[in-house]
Amino acid sequence: MEFSLDKLNWTRKPTTYSIQKDKIDIITDSYTDLWQRTYYHFRNDNAPVLQMTTKEKYFSFVVKTTFNSQHRFDQCGVVVYLDSENWLKGSIEYENEEFQRLGSVVTNQGYSDWATTSIDASINSMWYRLSRRDSDFCIECSQDGVHFQQIRICHLQEAKEVIQFGVYACSPEESSFKASFTNLQMLECQWPAHDGQAPD
Repeated sequence: MEFSLDKLNWTRKPTTYSIQKDKIDIITDSYTDLWQRTYYHFRNDNAPVLQMTTKEKYFSFVVKTTFNSQHRFDQCGVVVYLDSENWLKGSIEYENEEFQRLGSVVTNQGYSDWATTSIDASINSMWYRLSRRDSDFCIECSQDGVHFQQIRICHLQEAKEVIQFGVYACSPEESSFKASFTNLQMLECQWPAHDGQAPD
């Protein structure tokens, strides 16, 4: 399956964006976010999401992100957005001048979780590889686009047949920054089948 910018559709457009032959730029709007209920108790579902639709159950999607975020919670990355209560995202969220949070959020049936690790605040670019194996997903990251490390393995209960996947960027507080997405490509699934312990 080939990745084509012509196949992308918006779930909420940002005020300012650009889609070129091999690059997507999003200028984030303030007070945009994706989160559902857990711990913080609020529900935010207004971040711009740009995705394509597929029935393919085994694939990997690769993208390079470059960003100049400088305000708390500014973020951009990969996303599988099915509806307001079922989605996952992998990204870097800016925290302060010392560190950012590299991680993922998985939302099933209206409840989000957040798993992170701290990275240096000077990092302003990251590659992601999102892989699907049926209803299971793996998010990986890389600083060189060659050597990827696992961020998260997860399950989306509503990812049964057709899904949407792509990129997103948002600024949950009063902020705005430019997020650029390049080197977008579809690959055969790079997440191999498990060959260890037999299933129950």
